Amino acid sequence: MTIKIRPNAPAEVPGTEGYVDDAELLIPRYESVNPSEKYQAVAHLFPIRPSLILDVGAGTGVDAAWLAQAGHHVLAVEPVTAFREAGIRLHPRPEIEWLEDSLPRLSSVVHRKRFFDVVLVSSVWNHLAPDERGVAIDTLGTLLAPGGVLIISLRHGPSPSNRRVFEVSIAETVSLASTHQLTLIASSKTASVQLLNKQAGVTWSWLAFKN
Repeated sequence: MTIKIRPNAPAEVPGTEGYVDDAELLIPRYESVNPSEKYQAVAHLFPIRPSLILDVGAGTGVDAAWLAQAGHHVLAVEPVTAFREAGIRLHPRPEIEWLEDSLPRLSSVVHRKRFFDVVLVSSVWNHLAPDERGVAIDTLGTLLAPGGVLIISLRHGPSPSNRRVFEVSIAETVSLASTHQLTLIASSKTASVQLLNKQAGVTWSWLAFKN
């Protein structure tokens, strides 16, 4: 797979540092991950019926395509232009709508006044600074439909030096969610399914909340 990246493209928002420069290497890595394996710990929380899902930090859309194949409609939000363009090209499905936006405020998503059965925040939360996480959890809570599920993954372990990454604990995240009327319904820890991360000892915590 060869994806041409525009040279010298700037980081579009805080938290995306490093991703623009590394996009050409990261796109095939993202595409190599099997979503069924990645989401095994929380797969039972995805609705069986066709639903509206918000995928925040959708990357190249491999997860969105997996969800669309299951019958869901997905709003794929991605701030990095190279990933978004690759996703549109690699996963051209009518059930996927792409949007340039980012946490903590997701201003364009909020402006649409739509509510989602599932809000998925995978491989994103650790890029938010402590003051941004409070704003983000409030934003995400307002986007959930009644009875909707918010799924957040937390990364543990080494990260590339050119990225903005914070260590975030389960306890902090659960506490923060509870102050915004979100109740923990599931928690589990898994090894990384991306080969290089797995070899580096990266693990993930998966947390799910309901409003």
